[in-house]
Amino acid sequence: MTPYEYAIIQAVPRIERGELINVGVLLYCQRHDFLSARTHLAEDRLRALDPAADVPAIRTALDSWAKTCAGGGASEGMRLGERFRWLVAPRSTILRAGPVHMGLTTDPAAELERLVDLLVR
Repeated sequence: MTPYEYAIIQAVPRIERGELINVGVLLYCQRHDFLSARTHLAEDRLRALDPAADVPAIRTALDSWAKTCAGGGASEGMRLGERFRWLVAPRSTILRAGPVHMGLTTDPAAELERLVDLLVR
């Protein structure tokens, strides 16, 4: 078994209210050189918090998490661990990472899918 770290990606459509929904999971496993984000946006749940939420903009922002994991944009040249720490750093935006948790796995990709099914869908 190999240790990994993960954080839930959360959408906070109205920051002043502090209400959120889980929209993805970010998983980093140093020993497997693995960093990936899987997302799932439940529009009905998002609109329950904010009927005026800009869904296309939120989807675009979610796509940027996967691109950052792959080394795109401003994360180009960063190591995987640096990208993970950058993504989980506190921020006051519509998308943020929740607290970092740890686990053990033999297959980080399968574990990521399991966590998305358990925590997001």
